[in-house]
Amino acid sequence: MIQPTTLQFLKALKKNNNREWFEKNRPKYESAKQEYLQFVTQVLDGMKLKDKSLLNLEPKQCVFRINRDVRFSKNKDPYKTNFGASFSKGAKKIDCAGYYFHLEPGACFIGGGLWMPMAPELKKLRQEIDYCFKEFKGIVNEKKFKNNYGGLSETDKLVRPPKGYELDNPAIEFLKLKNFVATTEITDAEVLNKNLVKKVIACFESMSPLIHFINKAIDL
Repeated sequence: MIQPTTLQFLKALKKNNNREWFEKNRPKYESAKQEYLQFVTQVLDGMKLKDKSLLNLEPKQCVFRINRDVRFSKNKDPYKTNFGASFSKGAKKIDCAGYYFHLEPGACFIGGGLWMPMAPELKKLRQEIDYCFKEFKGIVNEKKFKNNYGGLSETDKLVRPPKGYELDNPAIEFLKLKNFVATTEITDAEVLNKNLVKKVIACFESMSPLIHFINKAIDL
C-alpha cells in the first residue's frame, strides 16, 4: 500500500523544491521511493500474468528519476513533485505504447497509450486505424475501456483532416488525433486504499488491446 507519509513527502517537496531541503529530508525520500518501488513491483507482477510483452521488464526499469532535466526548461526546480512509472516492453528507452501510473497529491491518475509519436510512427498508426477501423473502434468502444477511461484524449487534436485523408472517412475523428492516450483520475483516498494494486491492474488490463494495436501498427 501507498502510505500517507509518501503523499506528505511529495506535498512538502512541492513547497520546498530545492537541493538543501531535499538533502535534509533524503531519508524520507528514500523511504517513499522504496515504498513506490514495492507498489510498482506488485503491479508489474500482476500485469506479467496478463500481458506477456512485459515478461522481461524489471521494476527499476519502470520508475522515473525524481530529478528534473532543467537544461531546456524555464522551470529550474531541480525535482519532480510526483512519482511516475511506465510499464512497456521497451522500458523507458524505446518509444512504444505502454501503461502509466502517476502519483502526485491531488493529481493522481492511471493511464497509458502512446504520447506524441514521431511522424513516421504517427503515419503508420493512422494507416492501421484507417485499414482496420472496425477492430480499432471495437477496442475504444469496449465496455470496460469506456467505463475506466471514457475515451481517448483529444489534446492537440487536428482541426482539419491529416494529409491523405478525406473528411468523410469513417475514422476521421480518430485520424485527427496526434496523441493516442487515455487516462482516468483517482483521488488521494483511492491511492491510499488497500485495493489500489487491483484497481490499477484492472484499468491496465482494459487498455491492453489498445496497447497491442498501437505497437503492432508501429512495428514494435
